[in-house]
Amino acid sequence: MQKRKMIIVHNIDNQYREEIMKLVPDWEVLIGKDSSVWRDHLNEVEVIVGWKKELTEHVLHESTKLRWLQTWSAGVNSLPLKKLESRNVVVTSANGVHAFPISETIFALMLGLTRKIHTYVRNQLTKTWHHSGLSLEMHEKTVGIIGVGAIGKETAKIARAFGMKVLGVRHSGKDDDYVDEMYTPHELNSVLPSCDYVVVTLPLTSETHHLFGAEQFKNMKPSAFFINIGRGEIVDEQALVQALQTGEIAGAGLDVFETEPLGTDSPLWEMENVIITPHTSGSTEHYTKRVIEDIFIPNLKSYLKGEKPAINQVDFSKGY
Repeated sequence: MQKRKMIIVHNIDNQYREEIMKLVPDWEVLIGKDSSVWRDHLNEVEVIVGWKKELTEHVLHESTKLRWLQTWSAGVNSLPLKKLESRNVVVTSANGVHAFPISETIFALMLGLTRKIHTYVRNQLTKTWHHSGLSLEMHEKTVGIIGVGAIGKETAKIARAFGMKVLGVRHSGKDDDYVDEMYTPHELNSVLPSCDYVVVTLPLTSETHHLFGAEQFKNMKPSAFFINIGRGEIVDEQALVQALQTGEIAGAGLDVFETEPLGTDSPLWEMENVIITPHTSGSTEHYTKRVIEDIFIPNLKSYLKGEKPAINQVDFSKGY
């Protein structure tokens, strides 16, 4: 009898390998970034952890045995979702893994812009002792969190420690303990004028593509800072550049961009009111631990009982 097969397309420590093998001792489990480890087993694979573009043509054919894909990332917009849905493959994401590191990055960007840390770093490079017009405080200001999922909730929780008023925008409009006022995406333009900080934590879907354009930046305060750690395509980058250049908004902290890596010809690189990080806000020493222990293993236990993995199951109709 042929063994059931699982492929993990990432390198993981032996302790996680052993934990997984205890649950599926009769399975053949192939682990590693190097595709030579699992390339010859794609026609028989039932479960995949992680994803590579090259898998699409080899796995998602009509006679596929793939039944479950556990992604290594929270975002699933780069996956062939329509094909996965048509093949009845359950997809679960790594949503929630990033709540701590990304919320820390959000506040690093907010504080950096508010207290001009980026300006002082530039001054340090030229040994320049200059006040640089520092005056702003973040305490008791208003932050608008656009997308109140795991990251948004953690951001709201920290904002409360700064005595900030928290406005939230989420698809359901459902209240949250750390959000003072919750709105739906249709009310976005009415929320923006009240915000001193606008933080985008949304996934990329057909509905969120270019959600922020010229109209939204015009609705923001000239003193407001814009933070995007969601996806670059949520923002019309040309409109953002113009808003920064004309003073429609005060500054931006950006971890994601429409095209990555950000082109060397982008004016964003040279702007003194912009802080750029290279799509690293989710990087953390605990990434693998959280994916394996908090999401994959509990999901695997459900799957082995004949149940659908429930943690972070992707809703194909929503795109996340």
